[in-house]
Amino acid sequence: MSFILSRLSIILFVGLIVFFTLASPGYLFLSPGNILTLLKLIPEFGIVVLGVGLLMISGEIDLSISSTIPVCAYVFSLLFMYEMNVFLIVPIVFGVGLLIGLVNGLITTKGRIPSFITTLATMMLLRGILYTHSGMFTIAMKRYLVKEPFLVQSFIGEVWGLPVQFLWFILFTLIAGVLLHFHKFGCWIYITGDNKEAARAMGINTDLVKIICFMLVGFLCAFSAIMQIVRVEAFHVVLGNLYELQAIAACVIGAVSLFGGRGSVLGCFLGSIIIPMIQSGIVFLPIPVAGTTAFVGMAIVIFALLTSFTEMKMIRKKW
Repeated sequence: MSFILSRLSIILFVGLIVFFTLASPGYLFLSPGNILTLLKLIPEFGIVVLGVGLLMISGEIDLSISSTIPVCAYVFSLLFMYEMNVFLIVPIVFGVGLLIGLVNGLITTKGRIPSFITTLATMMLLRGILYTHSGMFTIAMKRYLVKEPFLVQSFIGEVWGLPVQFLWFILFTLIAGVLLHFHKFGCWIYITGDNKEAARAMGINTDLVKIICFMLVGFLCAFSAIMQIVRVEAFHVVLGNLYELQAIAACVIGAVSLFGGRGSVLGCFLGSIIIPMIQSGIVFLPIPVAGTTAFVGMAIVIFALLTSFTEMKMIRKKW
């Protein structure tokens, strides 16, 4: 089923490229400048989508990423202001992301609380703490980052004319693909999301599987946070705003089941490209930019219906 729906995602991906190219004045959608912009911006979102996709396949969901990203970015900014060594700052920020993921995982699995409620609560808690402590002020980072050219080049530089951000995205996609499709842990993720009781009967520690998936999301959020703050050279509490809903939408478009046990890394990869591509393509059309949400919403409904239809068809074939 995932393979069939992934092919539909590919068709949608190609169809959108053709549509926006023909609809944009002078074929500007495929202009080198627009493509370069997409290659820089997509990874910040796509890297997070990969983690959310694995978590959804395991049967859980994370709404706290829109708070995890700015919290990690805020910690990054504060440590720079305290003139801490950059080789300590980056691991600490990664640790903050992992810690948030660990807390989400422990509360969900050990407290037997739906992850929707857990992560909704942590999202609001983290956001409240962040807003209070930061005063919602912008922190200019350029004067600090200019002293760390290696850090800047590692996160937003160029290699052979390609943005480093996109190379990181490809690397994380390959790692996630190997982990999910060619490693036994990937099998545990699928089984945990499809039938938790059967997984436990097979000796799989389903709680540990879900906790690790939550921590992966936290780590990838931290990575995205650093990438974003280095690019914009400033911190603000709106970093990662609405990522939690857009990431779920990208996974659904990429044929990841909302009920767990179904999905692929290829689907997550395509879904994470399709949404920014729609947002970019709308700019070239003679319609309000706000219309982006209509296109994304329509895509979510269509793919949710296709997922449901395909699952029902497979069940009928079994019977």
